[in-house]
Amino acid sequence: MSFLSISRLAPRLLSSKNAACVVVAARNVSASTNLKDVLADLVPKEQSRIKNFRQQHGKTTIGQITVDMVYGGMRGMKGLVYETSVLDPDEGIRFRGYSIPECQQLLPKAPGGEEPLPEGLFWLLITGQVPTEEQVSWLSKEWAKRAALPSHVVTMLDNFPTNLHPMSQFSAAVTALNSESSFARAYSEGVNKAKYWEFVYEDSMDLIAKLPCVAAKIYRNLYREGSSIGAIDSNLDWSHNFTNMLGYSEPQFTELMRLYLTIHSDHEGGNVSAHTSHLVGSALSDPYLSFSAAMNGLAGPLHGLANQEVLVWLTALQKELGGEVSDEKMRDYIWNTLKSGRVVPGYGHAVLRKTDPRYTCQREFALKHLPNDPMFKLVAQLYKIVPNVLLEQGKAKNPWPNVDAHSGVLLQYYGMTEMNYYTVLFGVSRALGVLSQLVWSRALGFPLERPKSMSTDGLMALVGAKSG
Repeated sequence: MSFLSISRLAPRLLSSKNAACVVVAARNVSASTNLKDVLADLVPKEQSRIKNFRQQHGKTTIGQITVDMVYGGMRGMKGLVYETSVLDPDEGIRFRGYSIPECQQLLPKAPGGEEPLPEGLFWLLITGQVPTEEQVSWLSKEWAKRAALPSHVVTMLDNFPTNLHPMSQFSAAVTALNSESSFARAYSEGVNKAKYWEFVYEDSMDLIAKLPCVAAKIYRNLYREGSSIGAIDSNLDWSHNFTNMLGYSEPQFTELMRLYLTIHSDHEGGNVSAHTSHLVGSALSDPYLSFSAAMNGLAGPLHGLANQEVLVWLTALQKELGGEVSDEKMRDYIWNTLKSGRVVPGYGHAVLRKTDPRYTCQREFALKHLPNDPMFKLVAQLYKIVPNVLLEQGKAKNPWPNVDAHSGVLLQYYGMTEMNYYTVLFGVSRALGVLSQLVWSRALGFPLERPKSMSTDGLMALVGAKSG
């Protein structure tokens, strides 16, 4: 059994309290604090495991494709291999087999902190192993060493017009960082395919390290009169450096950022940003180019702008109904929203059929740190009322809240009121997941993605339907 397959069993081993199995699994977890060395040990084993699997089952049918799937955004179509996370309709996201509550329990935390460090999640995503505190500390320091931005990117950010959307600035800056690409350089020099993953790893580490600096620079330029982001402190973790550069010193906000960056990191491979990164990377575009493309997808209203839309809707609700709102008035407002042909933002999900666990952990954070905040109380009231209304309406497959129903309210509470910027935070987080997978895509030799497309006439002919 491979290291990765053992690590996937860990949640079941823990829940069954099978001590002997846990000891066996623990023996197979690397103690090295050098992430690249850990990966160098894992890669050949995983290559061999998948090679054997494909030799035995490569021709096995795994599903059927309907006409509706082809027209309906490929929903439910099994067509991608994505190792780092799996989305279960009832349980929600699992990162390498671990649920969000399990990650909150098992991943290392900052001294005195209660939320998992995103560095720990990245280690888990890319290795399948729960890291030690020493491994996470190494990663924090490694990212701090790699964080400096090249001067041309700083100049570019400083010269963007203030009316250019933060996500446009973010994507453009990431693209410009590809001047630093180790992979692009190695490819042009004819590096052996077997070593592709090593250079993609180096680029991914560099990019993740630099993203908080890029994001903070954009924030300061747009909302803080171009004030300096300051210097990276190698003694602080990735999130703490990020909040410092943004200009927020409240320890609870840093804790929120650790949670936010952890839970937004990955959500299976079929969403727009993850799929875009995978698709563009399959052309052997370097990680800077593939991640920038992913961010252009994330900037779309149907993907990364949802928490902003929730806040706009909540603000309009508050303005129309006033302060304390009765359940009856709230219920009427929701029905009026639905009858006018609109949706209740933050509710429903393409895959999930239960309350999003990312919503639940944010709700728990709010109950602990801001239980009397008026906007949180409004969100909590909606949680009590909206699902029942949606069930009565009978149209929603999932009447429960998703991650976006809560995140904006938490950011607002701590003073980050610039809604246009929220998707940039989402983007910084999403790098942890899509770049972990990008390393593995090159390690496993995944080919250029090229599905077969068909015209409507072609589909009609295929199924024996009459055209016209």
